[in-house]
Amino acid sequence: MRTRGRARLRGWGGAAAMAVACALTGSLVLVLPEAGGAAGDGDDGARRAGQGSSAAAPARVEECEKPEASLSPDDEDGPTIDAIRARKVKKLIIGVDQNSYRWGYRDPNKKTATLEGFDIDLAHKIAEEILGDRDAVLFRAIPTNQRVKAIQSGQVDMVVRTMTITCEREKEVAFSTAYFKTGQQVLAPKSSDITGFDDSLDGKRVCSAKGSTALTKLEELKKKGLDADIGTTVPNQLDCLVRLQLGEVDAVVTDSALAASQAAQDPTVELKGDAPLNTEYYGVAMKKPEKGADDLVRRVNQVLEDYRKDKDNGWQKSYDDWLEPALGTSAGPPAPTYTD
Repeated sequence: MRTRGRARLRGWGGAAAMAVACALTGSLVLVLPEAGGAAGDGDDGARRAGQGSSAAAPARVEECEKPEASLSPDDEDGPTIDAIRARKVKKLIIGVDQNSYRWGYRDPNKKTATLEGFDIDLAHKIAEEILGDRDAVLFRAIPTNQRVKAIQSGQVDMVVRTMTITCEREKEVAFSTAYFKTGQQVLAPKSSDITGFDDSLDGKRVCSAKGSTALTKLEELKKKGLDADIGTTVPNQLDCLVRLQLGEVDAVVTDSALAASQAAQDPTVELKGDAPLNTEYYGVAMKKPEKGADDLVRRVNQVLEDYRKDKDNGWQKSYDDWLEPALGTSAGPPAPTYTD
């Protein structure tokens, strides 16, 4: 995937305005608290959905040669999906972002301030395939560092929130097959002398989100001699862009896909370096299934199989609608890899 010219976000007034807009419209979505407390009565079904503890981790976690591999697709119902359908209010509870432009966000120029974006399209598709209604979904806004806790506690059935598949995370949650390819990249002002993941970061203040793969990568580079201040961490990636605009940091490190969307919000910043530092994949995250209760993971993988192939209302259309203006022409979704 190549990156081309950044598009100005018309009518927003920058990331700070979007952050304010998200705060003002936050009452329209359930916002997960920082601490992983008990869910409300309506979420009991999510906790009883047969998605067991991390003790059932597949053997491939220890080897972890291809973390983006997942269980083969299946459209058969099982105990997990049966429990979701048995709820008094038949809705999937999905953790999302509400302030990542083009991924999961609210447009304050629209009266409804409905959540929209690439990840939101996918969430609606999963609800449609599992419950027969694309609107049978209850969105919960989740900070980056609370995604795993929200899944493990049963506060959400799944997270569709630009969540990178990693070996460490696979010890705690289950992932679908990959639905997007990305990698870590530096975002900085166009006037900056920063050129990417190199010596130009020495002495610079770098921001990343807590619990993100960006922070993990920065910590690894720090151990290898990176002479940068990486102490500024925030709950959500958009907060890093605001810090950058306020002059509190010199650069942001995040997934290249998110960085490109942030550059589309603010034409004074740009991605630094010719390409991402590494290759990463986004996946739909779910609770690790107990033996015989892996139906939700397999069903989501079946949804992704169909979503990739649907030329009219599938992956490519969603990409063209939301991401093409910032990321350029796509070669298509990553091919799935299965473990069985």
